[in-house]
Amino acid sequence: MTGSPHIVSDVMTHTVAAIGRGAGFKEIVRMMQDWKVSALPVLEGEGRVVGVVSEADLLPKEEFRDSDPDRHTQLRRLDDLAKAGAVTAGELMTAPALTVRADETLAQAARRMAHAGVKRLPVVDELGVLQGVVSRADLLKVFLRDDEDIAEEVRREVVSYLFPAPASAIRVTVREGVVQLGGSVRDTSLVPVAARLIRAVEGVVDVKFELTPPVGPPGQEGAQRPTD
Repeated sequence: MTGSPHIVSDVMTHTVAAIGRGAGFKEIVRMMQDWKVSALPVLEGEGRVVGVVSEADLLPKEEFRDSDPDRHTQLRRLDDLAKAGAVTAGELMTAPALTVRADETLAQAARRMAHAGVKRLPVVDELGVLQGVVSRADLLKVFLRDDEDIAEEVRREVVSYLFPAPASAIRVTVREGVVQLGGSVRDTSLVPVAARLIRAVEGVVDVKFELTPPVGPPGQEGAQRPTD
């Protein structure tokens, strides 16, 4: 198959707010407010990402502002107490930064976000230089893909390979991202394979089958109506 998954560069935001190591606490808060973001990449040198400052890194300053934590709390939350006393991005940031490359797939970016519990990732090149940012919302853009575009990719990349002849035997329709295959097929063992491949097509919400046994001489029908 010649099709390839959409990659991060297809959906990422190229205009990005970022700060240097020396940015002060209030400057960080103002920039988050102005750009309406919950985290900012921290850069050094020629734009290399060295860390990320998030709202979670800033909150300990408010949490411990008027409190005197006991010894147990001090030992259990050393990192948070250190951030409560921090005043610059270099002191506040989480490092090393969790990043993604522009040529990685959307699935790879989604897994990284889910495992780390973050809402956005800086996108970097091979030298670690900031190229943009990809967010959860960006990854969901694939589900806005036109139904006919999805149908055409399914016909070209799945049906034409698994069920090549006759071309009219399998009908592909897509409605609101749900792909439905109808028609007749002799080798029902290929149906689960088709389901997996179709679900891998960007923008597909679900797959359904309405397949019937092929019309042929007695004793050659053989195929049962499969389900997905």
